[in-house]
Amino acid sequence: MAVSLVGLLIFCLYLYSVFWAYSDAVARGKPGCLVALLVFFLTWPLGLILWIIFRPERTYS
Repeated sequence: MAVSLVGLLIFCLYLYSVFWAYSDAVARGKPGCLVALLVFFLTWPLGLILWIIFRPERTYS
């Protein structure tokens, strides 16, 4: 029971990070779909860490 709850929590965190990466990329003027796919298809924490390291400065318009 506890193992399935932990798995569900990790899956929810995974989905949230994909949606966050998409919205963050759009806010920074980059194609959100490509960044979300990067986070989604690369080994999960690696894709998210790469986006956080290499994301451009935020654009204000």
